[in-house]
Amino acid sequence: MPSWIAEPPPLAFLERRSFHPWLVVGIACTSAFIGQLDTSIVQLALPALKVTFGVSVDAVRWVAIAYLLVFAASLPVFGAVCEMAGRKLTYLAGFAIFTLASLMCGLADDLTGLVALRAVQGVGGGLLGANSIAILVKSVSGEKRAKAMALLTAAQAVGVSIGPVVGGLLLDALSWRWIFWATVPFGLGGTLLGWMVLPQSGEMPAGRSFDWYGAVLLVPSLVLAVLALNQASVWPLMSPTMLLCITAAVVLFVLFVRHERTARWPLIDLELFASVAFTTGIIRVALGYALLYGMLFLMSFALLHGLHNSAQQAGIKLAVIPVSLGVIAPLGVAFSERFSSRRIGVISMVLCTAAIAALSAIAFAPKGTLITGLSAFALFGMGLGLFMAPNSTATIGAAPAGLSSTAGALVNLFRVIGSCFGVSAASSIMSWRMHGLASPDQFDRTFFEGSRLLDAVESSLAMLAAFAVMVVITAAINARSRS
Repeated sequence: MPSWIAEPPPLAFLERRSFHPWLVVGIACTSAFIGQLDTSIVQLALPALKVTFGVSVDAVRWVAIAYLLVFAASLPVFGAVCEMAGRKLTYLAGFAIFTLASLMCGLADDLTGLVALRAVQGVGGGLLGANSIAILVKSVSGEKRAKAMALLTAAQAVGVSIGPVVGGLLLDALSWRWIFWATVPFGLGGTLLGWMVLPQSGEMPAGRSFDWYGAVLLVPSLVLAVLALNQASVWPLMSPTMLLCITAAVVLFVLFVRHERTARWPLIDLELFASVAFTTGIIRVALGYALLYGMLFLMSFALLHGLHNSAQQAGIKLAVIPVSLGVIAPLGVAFSERFSSRRIGVISMVLCTAAIAALSAIAFAPKGTLITGLSAFALFGMGLGLFMAPNSTATIGAAPAGLSSTAGALVNLFRVIGSCFGVSAASSIMSWRMHGLASPDQFDRTFFEGSRLLDAVESSLAMLAAFAVMVVITAAINARSRS
């Protein structure tokens, strides 16, 4: 690395302390927290932005979509860049870009400018996501790594859970601009503490060049794939736009894979996917987040439009899921160390399926109670809490040591893809069921309210149970490959 961009060392008096690795974990948790807080809190602001800018629902959705597109597409690219240029400065750059863009988002005067700034914010998020797991893995020894991953999962859960609550308070007391400014203090703290605490990257691989051709193929492929997932509820599946989007994404991805097989310095080393443990692990990462965000999507509709809760009431109730997840995540790691991770994974999915069954059969019935519904939410969060951190730890552990940065970026990429897929699948099935439950002369705006909407939500919950079954199947495939 050239001397003029040499990474600063951590402060000596901190580096010598036994708790120094946990300071690094704390910074990684900060980046995970602000990423999830931003995602959940911005979703709540979309109705206010629609009114403020006088635009359609489809137009205002780009405030959320622009960030996700750039974040997802940049993760593999930045994963390779960080291995070439070092992780500390690129991580700090991620904090700085994310924080500055958040500040500027709150100052935006029109929707076009806000969407553009959200894309810039996605660049910062991509730099953070490509680095956080790799930095954590390097800084924490093997026996403590699982606990560190559990803390990272808990930080994400806290960000998701407080987003709706804080967002509702900020929208009521101040304005939509404070929705974006909420992450600024955490971003500034992460930047300053990271400069003082984060370790240097060490020696970078000599003579490595960046795979530009691979990036040209992969980035648009990911953009189109995530766009198709996000627009599934807007574009009909067989529409020319959707078909063109999916076809182009597949073609570009196939060309990317063919190129990577022969590239001297591949953007993504396909050796990672030779490991059944890694491949099935990242599939389970996607399924876990599809479960979480699919459930949050369906329950938000059920609470707001089916049971007519206020936005604040719905936010507080939904927070039970990620709060339970965050509380249980450290126990999931402890149990997976004492028992087999496969056994804990099966138990976690049994809990999730039991919660889904309870919500489907009991919570929305006439005799359902608040305690029943919240208990099912807590059980669902506990199931995911037992599963997510041990699965992420095992997935990263299955990657070769020299590919930890790329592996970490891919884990975060599949987290985003899983989140988008969960929401997309939930919205599509719920919409299909609503159309199926009504005759053409009955289908009007009032159908999207009350008991008929709850019927559609209950029917859609079966999809989440299918995700849980798929988690168990992939775990069995991994176990069989080892035997």
